[in-house]
Amino acid sequence: MNSSDPDYYAMFEEIHGILMYKDFVKYWYDVEAFQARPDDIVIATYPKSGTTWVSEIVYMIYKEGDVEKCKEDAIFNRIPFLECRKGDFMNGIKLLKEMESPRILKTHLPPELLPASFWEKNCKMIYLCRNAKDVAVSFYYFFLMVAGHPDPGSFPEFVERFMHGQVPYGSWYKHVKSWWEKTNNPQVLFLFYEDMKEDIRKEVVKLIQFLDRKPSKELVDKIIQHTSFQEMKNNPCTNYTTLPEDIMNHKVSPFMRKGITGDWKNHFTVALNERFDTHYEQQMKESTLKFRTEI
Repeated sequence: MNSSDPDYYAMFEEIHGILMYKDFVKYWYDVEAFQARPDDIVIATYPKSGTTWVSEIVYMIYKEGDVEKCKEDAIFNRIPFLECRKGDFMNGIKLLKEMESPRILKTHLPPELLPASFWEKNCKMIYLCRNAKDVAVSFYYFFLMVAGHPDPGSFPEFVERFMHGQVPYGSWYKHVKSWWEKTNNPQVLFLFYEDMKEDIRKEVVKLIQFLDRKPSKELVDKIIQHTSFQEMKNNPCTNYTTLPEDIMNHKVSPFMRKGITGDWKNHFTVALNERFDTHYEQQMKESTLKFRTEI
């Protein structure tokens, strides 16, 4: 960590070399000791990569397209955030322990920090990733609207931090590459946000089949309708507007902002883009993982 900027780092702490929210680290033993069940479904992402979107799709699959069952509670209660802990108000592990099987949960952890029991129980895992430039833009707005984040500074300043892993969950590069290395495991489904934007039907069918369900046209149609960006943006059970304003301030920026690919073009200057591309090439040169920054 860069001690020359103490205000920025005051809310974070490192765990196994990865920057994390202090509130989460405080109870890290509970995360590491978490006991998975064999039928748990893990939805893993780097922050701001389409987590809520894919989560609602998976929930719809499990509820066989019943929209009313998806509106019985906010998504963060239906699909707990594993490592999230803020006093008694938010406690992903407590929620999960009290849940009946099968449980669906979300995490932003890289595979090496995921509780060992998920690997031991051979749980199904879905990893969704998104191109780094759009993630950086979305993360920047997330910093602005969510309490518990320091001032991110200007967008170019934030991108510098993002490039060097000085944001919660650390390096985007390491995160996506470490999950990519798990794709030889048939229990891990690796998806791209850009593919979902381009052909949602194809990706929904892929998810249904991965979860050992039958992709009927009626089910797929219902899922596509219910999980469209506009539907989810207007749905209090998915748009996070049920949280108090002192936790998420939607007046600063909505949680569900644009949901598009290529918004980075509205934020990166030519110089910043060139700098980012050079750094990106260095970080990803050894990897076979390829992203699209526009579709």
